[in-house]
Amino acid sequence: MTSKSALILQQDSLVSFWDFQEAEGQSRVAKGPFPYVLDEMSGPIKRVEEGVLGTYAAKLEYGQWFNLPRKDCPALDFHGPEAKLTIFAWLKRENRVNGQCEAIAGMWNETEKKRQYAMFLNLRIWGSGDQVGGHVSVEGGPTQGYPWCMTTAIGATPLAKDEWYALAFTYDGTYAKVYVDGVLDERETYNPYLYEKGLFDGGHTGADFTVGGVNRSGEMGNFYAGLLGGLAVFNEALTDEVIRKLSIK
Repeated sequence: MTSKSALILQQDSLVSFWDFQEAEGQSRVAKGPFPYVLDEMSGPIKRVEEGVLGTYAAKLEYGQWFNLPRKDCPALDFHGPEAKLTIFAWLKRENRVNGQCEAIAGMWNETEKKRQYAMFLNLRIWGSGDQVGGHVSVEGGPTQGYPWCMTTAIGATPLAKDEWYALAFTYDGTYAKVYVDGVLDERETYNPYLYEKGLFDGGHTGADFTVGGVNRSGEMGNFYAGLLGGLAVFNEALTDEVIRKLSIK
């Protein structure tokens, strides 16, 4: 176990932490209080010897993702006016043309209008491009007056391809924020992003927790392609100091 992994596991607010050390064809089992299982979708997801929180990382080809059914992960169902969370992802994007935004992780079902929260890259809204974004929604459906959800924290820094990043997305019930390599990626109006409405309650039929893609337009899409070296979810908005310590650089 790396010192960074040990530090993650020491956090009182940790829900689940996946380090992706398992071989392809195996379910990825979380460390921490809730050993939730991510199942491979669209074929076995390769393990490559290029990790940041261990020897290995998962390599998601375009069109692959991990799924965790909603009924099996109640501790990840952040909803209501008191909802708080942090998603932390260590990743390296593939050097390819991205025709859509890229979903990293969250409970976010656009098809059935059951959006709650999710980390994305390359949202391309509000004048953004390849930045990290932290989507929050109380409506579940599109933002009023728009064809899609527009409520999100979006950073200022375009993320390069073929480079490792530690990315964090927090929501404390008042602000959504996104961080790049331990630093708040400030952007006027959009990071921090004021959002005091809380998160959508999908009940028993809401979104699954997915990694690397989301349900949209009646099918899975918004695929992330590249390496995923770690994913951790917390039930509090981590402080700037803790986020800095958990970053890889």
